[in-house]
Amino acid sequence: MRCVRTEPGTRRIHRVKDPGTHPKIYRNYKELLADKDVQAVLVATPEHWHAQMVLDALAAGKDVYVEKPLCHTPEEGARLVDAEEKTKSIIQVGMQRRSYDLYMEGRDIVASGNLGAVRMIRSWWLNNYLGGGQATKLDGPLDWEQWQGPAPRRPLDANRFREWRYYSDYAGGILADQGAHVFDGIHMLMGAGYPLAVNASAGKPHKAGVDQPESVVAIAEYAEDFIGVFSVNYAAMQYKTRNDQLNQLDGDQARMDIGREELKVFPKGAEDEPAITKKSAKGFGYATDLHVENFLECVRTRLTPTAPMKLAFQAALVVEMANLSLKQGRRLKWNAALNRVEA
Repeated sequence: MRCVRTEPGTRRIHRVKDPGTHPKIYRNYKELLADKDVQAVLVATPEHWHAQMVLDALAAGKDVYVEKPLCHTPEEGARLVDAEEKTKSIIQVGMQRRSYDLYMEGRDIVASGNLGAVRMIRSWWLNNYLGGGQATKLDGPLDWEQWQGPAPRRPLDANRFREWRYYSDYAGGILADQGAHVFDGIHMLMGAGYPLAVNASAGKPHKAGVDQPESVVAIAEYAEDFIGVFSVNYAAMQYKTRNDQLNQLDGDQARMDIGREELKVFPKGAEDEPAITKKSAKGFGYATDLHVENFLECVRTRLTPTAPMKLAFQAALVVEMANLSLKQGRRLKWNAALNRVEA
């Protein structure tokens, strides 16, 4: 099997071959997709390129591993899910919690009923990316036209290239970047599907030059009779990685806290000490290895991978609706029958 990495306009595209050989280099991903020897591709581009590259890869008959968030807009997500239903290709989205032993154990605890009725999940992610000036130059040549791809045309801007994740032309900001992971974890733990409605509030951007805020609260409502509340603040103090993210499932019989490396259950009437404590055998980082292994195994066996596009779109949709809520200043609903966002 051959894997590829695609980064249009800047980093070169490599076809991975046997050790000791020299990979073929491409400057345009469509030339790579035309190579009949390539079976599987890795889409690791900025978010605004994901949908088109995945659709082109499927049209070329390739298996695909695509990083999260799956897509940039709800319309893109609906097209991708439709394409997934019609293809024989294997598609895995980089939602590593789906392959994480700690989250699997947490899912079992919720399903067991030990927490009682869970009507709210409170999640947060804290970090700090403020400080430093705007990028004003690039270290090498850049095909800016190709890099922009399906995005709106803008003059060449080194900061847009370096900080693309925080510009709405190319991504959904830190809310989408981290929120896709968090809401997918919520969906996995709760056995939930698409949101019924989403509402969001945010502060103003404080990172120089960008248009996406770093402090946001998103609230998603579900048919499974609970709400998920996610607060992301990248203007907070810097935490150790093991402490920067937590999800608290508020059941009426017990609360479960699940973070990167540890899970704890605090029962009703005895919440000072956890009744259950579990730690991952190999840690959160190993979940990525397992997730890639799952993709490669499915490429061989043609079984459905752990995180297909339908599941990944459910999480991407929440953060996309949250960003639309910020823009429109109102709560938005998801019309599942028509695959569209409505007021």
